[in-house]
Amino acid sequence: MAKKNVIIIGAAGRDFHNFNTYYRHNPNYNVVAFTAAQIPDIAGRKYPKELAGEDLYPNGIPIYDQKDLEKLIKDLNVDECVFAYSDIEYRDIMNIAAMVNTAGANFVLLGPKATSIKSTKPVIAVGAIRTGCGKSQTSRRIIEAFMELGIKVVAVRHPMPYGDLNAQRVQRFATVEDLKKHNCTIEEMEEYEPHVVRGNVIYSGVDYEEILRAAENDPNGCDVILWDGGNNDFSFYETDMMVTVVDPHRAGHELSYYPGETTLRLADVVVINKIDTASPEGIQEVRDNINKVNPNAIVVDAASPIAVDKPELIKGKKVLVVEDGPTLTHGDMTIGAGTVAAKKYGAAEYVDPRPYTVGKLTTTFETYPGIGKLLPAMGYGAEQIADLEKTIANTPCDTVVIATPIDLSRVVKINKPTAKVEYELQEIGQPDFKSIIKDFVAKYVKK
Repeated sequence: MAKKNVIIIGAAGRDFHNFNTYYRHNPNYNVVAFTAAQIPDIAGRKYPKELAGEDLYPNGIPIYDQKDLEKLIKDLNVDECVFAYSDIEYRDIMNIAAMVNTAGANFVLLGPKATSIKSTKPVIAVGAIRTGCGKSQTSRRIIEAFMELGIKVVAVRHPMPYGDLNAQRVQRFATVEDLKKHNCTIEEMEEYEPHVVRGNVIYSGVDYEEILRAAENDPNGCDVILWDGGNNDFSFYETDMMVTVVDPHRAGHELSYYPGETTLRLADVVVINKIDTASPEGIQEVRDNINKVNPNAIVVDAASPIAVDKPELIKGKKVLVVEDGPTLTHGDMTIGAGTVAAKKYGAAEYVDPRPYTVGKLTTTFETYPGIGKLLPAMGYGAEQIADLEKTIANTPCDTVVIATPIDLSRVVKINKPTAKVEYELQEIGQPDFKSIIKDFVAKYVKK
């Protein structure tokens, strides 16, 4: 039987995991390339031989830009293209499928059975139907509920391997100093820092079998693994409970984005977040869609109340609002916690950063023109962080409203007064995570 030539269409995350779990030592396939989208500066690298497996891939696997996909299919005599990234509209993913089929190859989507790893510990997974729904704050709330019961939880975060892939094979974050040790980008800090400042350990990296075994045997102890998902992807691990967060600000998206609908259908618990700022019509549409595809799920109503450290710096001021980067870019959001805070505390004007952007920030706005007057805290590398710093410095405003999950001023020099916005998940009524996690522990955790 001749080997099938395969391209994995990805964005430095699910693509590497699908390769590791399904293709790495599979003699029936020859993965000839990865392609990259969504994340800048991924193309042009290699998936190294040490991770790819030197038995079949002694030279590693090249990573190309997705725009070259049709040519690659023909030049490399490709039989199958495996789509392996998340938060993409159904229309767009089927456009890619049509392109692949037109070039002569099969279009493949791998599911949980082919790619999920079994843990020796109970696993609770947190996912969402889009980027920016509130997965991270939901994960933190769940961990708090476990801690109240004396249960040790180790979090494992969906991958963000934007640097040296060999060095990022298995990463453990227990202190803020570990963020510097691992040369984290802003996007990575936004996910890891809120955990470690609470005393939680969180793992990430590239090889999720090795990561899982390290997490299960963490030196601080581990009773439960919590999968903290990325974008709207489903878990890399077999789960005992799946929690999916939906967003009534984007009602309808739960049934129109890949693989967000999958995470909704897999859910044991669905969190309707942002009820405090969403419209009644949006909330009802989301409820109806949950009932349509997953009527047996437990539904938790939740809010994301905001707090600002210096509200006096917002009232009556011209403000530059800095929001979480991926939420504004491939998450398609035009409102975030910073926008809500600026409105709530009476900002006089939102300053448009677009005339003042430089370098990669200018490119970001060209790629995602729907961002509008908000500034995404893009920081996938040193150059992009420097461009973010220059853009903030260039923008004439009284105050910078920072709504990223990290202390951005620790990473970027800001030459203006700042107001920091914080937000946490708050359940409304019953059921809540205190009761849900209590039941989970009784069923799955052996003490």
